[in-house]
Amino acid sequence: MEVEREVMEQDVLLVGAGAANLSCAIKLMQLVAKHNESAETKLEPQVSIIEKAPEIGHHQLSGAVMDPRGMAELFPDWREQGCPIEAPVARDAMMKLSATKARKLKIVPPSLHNTGKFVVSLNKIVKWLATKAEAAGVNIFPGFPGADVLYEDNRVKGVRVRDMGVDKWGEPKDGEFMPGGDLVAKVTVLGEGTRGSLAKHLIPKLGLDKGRNPQIYQIGVKEVWKLSEAGQKLLKPGDVYHTMKHPMPKGVFGGGWVYGMADGMASIGFVVGLDYKDPTLDPHQLFQKYKQHPWVKAMLDGGEILHYGAKTIPDGGYFSVPKLSADGVLLVGDTAGFMNSMRLKGIHLAIKSGILAAETIFECLKSGDFSANALHKYQNRWESSWAKAEMWGVRNFRQAYQRGETYGFLNTAVGLITGGRGLSSRLSVHADYKEYNRVPKPGTTPAQPASQYDDKLTFDKLKDVYYSGSTHEENQPCHLQVIQPDVCVTKCTQEYGNPCQHFCPAKVYEMVPKDEGKGMSPQLDRDGQGQANAQGLVLKINASNCVHCKTCDIKDPYQVINWVVPEGGGGPIYTNM
Repeated sequence: MEVEREVMEQDVLLVGAGAANLSCAIKLMQLVAKHNESAETKLEPQVSIIEKAPEIGHHQLSGAVMDPRGMAELFPDWREQGCPIEAPVARDAMMKLSATKARKLKIVPPSLHNTGKFVVSLNKIVKWLATKAEAAGVNIFPGFPGADVLYEDNRVKGVRVRDMGVDKWGEPKDGEFMPGGDLVAKVTVLGEGTRGSLAKHLIPKLGLDKGRNPQIYQIGVKEVWKLSEAGQKLLKPGDVYHTMKHPMPKGVFGGGWVYGMADGMASIGFVVGLDYKDPTLDPHQLFQKYKQHPWVKAMLDGGEILHYGAKTIPDGGYFSVPKLSADGVLLVGDTAGFMNSMRLKGIHLAIKSGILAAETIFECLKSGDFSANALHKYQNRWESSWAKAEMWGVRNFRQAYQRGETYGFLNTAVGLITGGRGLSSRLSVHADYKEYNRVPKPGTTPAQPASQYDDKLTFDKLKDVYYSGSTHEENQPCHLQVIQPDVCVTKCTQEYGNPCQHFCPAKVYEMVPKDEGKGMSPQLDRDGQGQANAQGLVLKINASNCVHCKTCDIKDPYQVINWVVPEGGGGPIYTNM
């Protein structure tokens, strides 16, 4: 049966209410307001932002130490206007951890110096930006997830919103079904964050990744703690520590952080490059081990965990950034891969990308020309901006570590004296899912038992998910689509031991005995009894645990997991993150 859908037209549609798109909307309205002060022909564009989270900021997570350059460009008086910060960076150090000791490095690359930067909570920043956008006349619609891109030939003409009121079998619920509307626009801006569910299909469809390296990612696992009085003496607001080595396995890229926040809180986390090779590696477990290091534990002892979250981070650098525009569409922020991996910073780049996109859209509004050629001016602006220059200066940093730690360190050192070139003019990279080694013995590898955690300093995945506030309506289609479920209990069991149960930081994926398989995703088996592997285990998907990190979509070795947006209102509720 053909579903009748409401069609809503606007001039500019932005998908995702993160720092990039909110900055884009704000800058566009600033330019329009200035234009209207003196122009005879006034501009009155309809600008709308849709966001999958039920409230703005709920799905925003970062470390985070913010370089204020982008924010200062958007609002020169950003601090006077009340932009929320935790503290200016006061004490800054890089620590090398062994199993029991912590040593402060005397020589730290200039890129990791944080003087003049600010410890922030990204979800607070985004909430503040949203108030500025709404005050400028931007329409913001939380709880409206974009499900599909609307095309007219190869021109993007808008986005279809996810249908609401559909049960887990895909059938309309009596009296609750509401078909998603078609949002049509002159230009659509995709700022969905990392591994955008629309952008990941649009980019290859339109050939925007032609000639580029594949994007690679890190996963960041984070907790926010309220420190004890003793802990607050060791970690003060504005203290910024980055760590290397322990407990990271040899050959795996990443490290930890501890940041002092306001009100006696601490941001603590661990990032792991998703190009690791061991199928049993568990980033969440590494994070719990990190907190047990004496140097870290001393800060957290007697404190209380407040919040938990996880997020993937685009890590490929300049050569992984796709073409930024096509007919009817622009890419901004993490969706486009704007992240400086060496500096561990991306908020300022996201804001700058939004500003550049807004300047291009403003020109299009004035001329009435939204052709592919007109929108391509965004690419030109990016290529001549300080943001591109910054990413170009570290263009070969991250790729080098796929060739080993020694090569990576040597390349970094050479890059510091060659303007980012390093040991090669352009280093290639393999997609994360292609980097696995096979397990030595076929069969599902056991996940870490909950019993090894003490619920005071360390927590199992389910307990941490509780602190994320993540919830999803149970009776809705599973947003974690396993396209070829038989692969999970055949090839994946034999070759990789079912790594989904290890890489997921929220215990979404489990391999359980067949008689415990009830409650599995209906897409696997309508009776809850899926095909078992040779060990008698079936795949169970706990979709309600999902914290929207997208790791499964990235690291699944067969790329048979398709992460799609759930109905509006689902996901984590990030606070102070």
